[in-house]
Amino acid sequence: MGHKAKVTLIDERGLRHDGRRFDELRPIRMQVGVLANATGSALVEYGRTKVLAAVYGPREPFQKFMTLPDRAILRVRYHMAPFSTSERKSPTPSRREVELSKVIREALEDIVLSSEYPRTVIDVFVEVLQADGGTRVAGVTAASLALADAGVPMKGLVAGVAVGKVGGVLVLDVDEVEDSMGEADMPVAGAPDLGLVTLFQLNGVLTEEEVERGFSMAWGAIERIVSMEKEVLRRKFEAVGEEV
Repeated sequence: MGHKAKVTLIDERGLRHDGRRFDELRPIRMQVGVLANATGSALVEYGRTKVLAAVYGPREPFQKFMTLPDRAILRVRYHMAPFSTSERKSPTPSRREVELSKVIREALEDIVLSSEYPRTVIDVFVEVLQADGGTRVAGVTAASLALADAGVPMKGLVAGVAVGKVGGVLVLDVDEVEDSMGEADMPVAGAPDLGLVTLFQLNGVLTEEEVERGFSMAWGAIERIVSMEKEVLRRKFEAVGEEV
C-alpha cells in the first residue's frame, strides 16, 4: 500500500496547499433554475465542492396535521450523494446528515417570511454532489438561492463560509485537506443586509482574538457571496423579462 505524501498546509511564502492566500476564497460558481420540475433550484460550487438545492412549495402537505395555522413549515433535507466522496457512503441518512439538515434549516428559518403561507410546507432538498470541505456553508448558500429562485419571500439573502486554523494561521474557506488536518474549523452564515448571523459553529479551539478576527474574515466573504447571489438572480430575472 502506498502512503500519502505529506501536505504542506502553509508554505514559506504564506501560501496554502492549493496556492491561495490566507484570506482568499476558492472560485465560486452559481446557477439558478437548474431543475425544471422544482419550484426553485440552485447549483453552487465552492472550488471542488458542488451542492445542488431544490425547493418545492409552498404547498399543502399530504398529511394536513403536519401544518401550522399561522405560518409555513420549512423542512430541509441535507444529503450527501453516495458518489460525492472518495469512499462511497451509504445512501441511508447518517447522524451527521440529520444534524446538518437541522443546522441549515435553522440558518434559514428566521429569514423566510413563512407567515405569508399558513398551513403549508416548504421543502428544501440540499444534495451534495461532490464534497471537498465546506458542504454545510455551501448548502446554506445554495438553499437561500433556491428559495429566492422559487419566489419564496425572504427578509434577505443568506450565505455561508467556513474559516479554519491551519499551521497556526487563520484561513478563509477551508477545503477538505485543511478541514481534516487543521486545528479548528468555524462555519459562519448570515444575512448581511439585515446584519443577522444565522449560523455560528466552532470545532476545535481558537482564542477570543482569533474568533473575532476569523468572524471578521468570514463576514466580509459572506457579503461578497451574497453580492454574487444577487447578480445571478438579477441576470435570471432580466432574461425572463426579455422573453416576456
